[in-house]
Amino acid sequence: MGAGATILYLHGFRSSPRSMKGRLLAERMAALGRSGDYVAPQLPASPKLAMEQAMALVAQVLPDALCIVGSSLGGYYATWMAERLGCRAVLLNPAVTPLRDLERHVGVTTMYHSDEPFEFKRGYIDELRAFAVPAITRPERYFLVAATGDEVLDYRDMVAHYAGARQHVIEGSDHGIAEFADYVDEVLAFGGVRGAA
Repeated sequence: MGAGATILYLHGFRSSPRSMKGRLLAERMAALGRSGDYVAPQLPASPKLAMEQAMALVAQVLPDALCIVGSSLGGYYATWMAERLGCRAVLLNPAVTPLRDLERHVGVTTMYHSDEPFEFKRGYIDELRAFAVPAITRPERYFLVAATGDEVLDYRDMVAHYAGARQHVIEGSDHGIAEFADYVDEVLAFGGVRGAA
């Protein structure tokens, strides 16, 4: 990893680094000549394994040089990692209470960006519980991007959970933040990527 900030992107439930947001971040980092500082793993369905993998990927990165960008369930993970590591985090329509929201998704389905099977086991709900952050510390480390038109999660839960943090509430939009291209530079600049804004 080169000098300057490293960006770790954590995708959402049943998603992948090939999501629109993941692709836009990768393209912008490449345009800035910073592809080597962008990490976007395909996370396993198991929350425990997902966090072990993500923590291992940034084990050699200093907290001041790391920003985790998390979308939906990835935002829940990013919050736990930011609290553990003391780094910055950008939350894109983050899941605040996934234990409640994911109960109905137990079973076998497919990935959003492929036909690969995706199994969410009941035991994973217990694993998720271990990564709950009841209240954030040092709100200045966080940047919340939340859409009032999110059809999956309630933006008001996000605004309350990240009280005191920098917040950009988008009027309308959707869970995927269809116009994310408009916010890429703002996200990367908060993450410490020079030249992004």
